[in-house]
Amino acid sequence: MIPSVELKAGTDFAKYVGRGVHLHVDGTQYIDCASGTFNLSLGYSAGEVIAALHEQLDRCSHLSSDFTKSKSADIFTLLHEFLPPQIGAFWFRDITGSTANECAIRIAQKATGKSDILSLFLSHHGQTVGSTGVSGNAFRQRSFSLPFLGSVKIPAPDCANCFYAQTPDHCGMLCARRLEDFVEYASSGQVAALIIEPVLGNGGNIVPPRDYFRVLRATCDDVGILIIADEVQTGFGRTGSFFASTGFAKDLKPDIITFAKGAGGIGIPVAGVLMRPDLDVLEPWEHSTTSGANPLSLVALEQTVRYIKRHGVLDHVEAVAAPLLRGLADLANRYPCVTNVRGVGLMQAFDLPTSIDVAMFLTMAKRQGLILRGSRYGFGRAIKVRPPLIISASEVNDLLARLDHALYDFERETCRS
Repeated sequence: MIPSVELKAGTDFAKYVGRGVHLHVDGTQYIDCASGTFNLSLGYSAGEVIAALHEQLDRCSHLSSDFTKSKSADIFTLLHEFLPPQIGAFWFRDITGSTANECAIRIAQKATGKSDILSLFLSHHGQTVGSTGVSGNAFRQRSFSLPFLGSVKIPAPDCANCFYAQTPDHCGMLCARRLEDFVEYASSGQVAALIIEPVLGNGGNIVPPRDYFRVLRATCDDVGILIIADEVQTGFGRTGSFFASTGFAKDLKPDIITFAKGAGGIGIPVAGVLMRPDLDVLEPWEHSTTSGANPLSLVALEQTVRYIKRHGVLDHVEAVAAPLLRGLADLANRYPCVTNVRGVGLMQAFDLPTSIDVAMFLTMAKRQGLILRGSRYGFGRAIKVRPPLIISASEVNDLLARLDHALYDFERETCRS
């Protein structure tokens, strides 16, 4: 017989309190430079979003998508001003980026009648069987026999570690142009689409050169394949424009866009797919989830869009991103262990010499009140600096000061050893 245990509501999480960009744990304050799991775009306490969610909870917490179609359509209309001109349809039946990306793949396959999906080395498109299968990291698949048939990986535009051993000023954008060779020699000849993160987030915050997107779009047009922009991490203001594909990656001109993470504002799970009108080909039974288009998710999505508009979040990101990047570059000049500072908007990073150094530094940074994340689930060398979009100028300065202290401790410790 299992003994009964009296549980007190909230006991497990009572020690955690979030306010703005800060997480308080047992009275210790941290700047959350990881934005939760990169899904707290508006921080922990955006009051307008929270109030709207409370109101919805008082009415009902769940409705099937049959009852939320009109709200989804209203939100798509609200999004219209932020979309690339070619995007004119939507599919809001997901709450995670993994299944949104699988939805996009289904759309591409059905619309083209083709099967293969191109993706990039170092890419990360989700945790489901299909999205893991198209992601570009063997370590995530090696324990399983769950392949995605027709997945073809191509070199990423990682200029700091060029696959083709070129330099950016003389490379001829081989990483984009040689896509044709992979279609011709590595695929089945039935390629439906290329899926790409405008910034490769988990792969190490890899920011392609801007011209890469233009050349990639032209190459995909030449071989007749669609482009899926995985904006699960880059969407909803993270790079300074609402979507990266309306800002620094506008020349990508994607046929399909996926979003999740920051779309829920304060961490509410919501995801969706946006597409050209002629690609709106799925029947309701071909892709749906139990909680997709539920009222709480849609309220969070709507209120996040309204918050971004009302509070000028996109302009704010542009304003605080530049001093943060300059601050990281200054730290690189002062600390030899810091290299390859990079970023766009509030999606920034720098490298340390080894993945072991990263693990050590994350611990030291936490002692200084910083929550940071590494890359490639601990296999990479990147330290990612990606605070909520609402971070203030003074909080950026505080963040940089704490990073300075952590790097000082790190270099002193590593030199000693």
